[in-house]
Amino acid sequence: MKNLNLILLLILAVTLNSCEEVIDLDLQENDPRLVINASILWYTDTPGDNQQIQLSQTIGFYEEENSPVTDATVSITSNSGEEFIFQHDDQGFYTNSDFNPQFQENYTLEINYQEEIYTASNSFVPVAGIDFIEQNNEGGFSREDLEVEAFFTDPAGEDNFYLFSFRNFSSAKISLEIYEDEFTDGNQVSATYSNDELTEGDEIFITMEGITKAFYEYLFILRSQGGDNGGGPFQSQPATVKGNIINETNPDNYPFGYFRLSEVDSTSYIVQ
Repeated sequence: MKNLNLILLLILAVTLNSCEEVIDLDLQENDPRLVINASILWYTDTPGDNQQIQLSQTIGFYEEENSPVTDATVSITSNSGEEFIFQHDDQGFYTNSDFNPQFQENYTLEINYQEEIYTASNSFVPVAGIDFIEQNNEGGFSREDLEVEAFFTDPAGEDNFYLFSFRNFSSAKISLEIYEDEFTDGNQVSATYSNDELTEGDEIFITMEGITKAFYEYLFILRSQGGDNGGGPFQSQPATVKGNIINETNPDNYPFGYFRLSEVDSTSYIVQ
């Protein structure tokens, strides 16, 4: 019996030790790809002259640090011939302080990186604007959580798509919501934000962006694959989701990310 107990103790010790062992999987590593966050945002009641574009590279599964791209050439050119050069500032962020946003213009992004040319074209999308904010206690799965609603009036007779962002300064959490007006054309509707941690005194910064149908569908696929993790549409993607930027030099070496231009309305709300 004493020997049996000793054997059982040894088996238990080996089992517990095995549970603590770290196993590194031998995953296949692909060559890094360029990741482009080229969201040109024109906030209402501002000149929209300060803009930035972020470049990075995809990283390995076990890597945690971002891999910024600091040696690319970045520019945006309008159909009327204006060229806006984006200079590298820090950690892969390229900035321009003289941008000239116009609704009637089409803009072309060009990035030269490692002797390959990446391009995309798009135009500014106007936004309907936030009418007012309301609060209720009918949010969440329980229908008893605090909920913040941003109301807006959708323009009638046209297809519209929107991206809402709710940033809770108290918890540093961000919630992204996308909307289309297929069943709400011309009506006053609302975008909602709620979670079980929302409390009185929390400050919520709300943005509403006008987006294209193509970008709406791009975000819809990302959300379907990755869920709402608050990381935003340009974080590491669980599967290959191509944006609208192409590699003119080597199409097989396609980038991740998107080039889009959106008018943005924004406001802050203090939870009561």
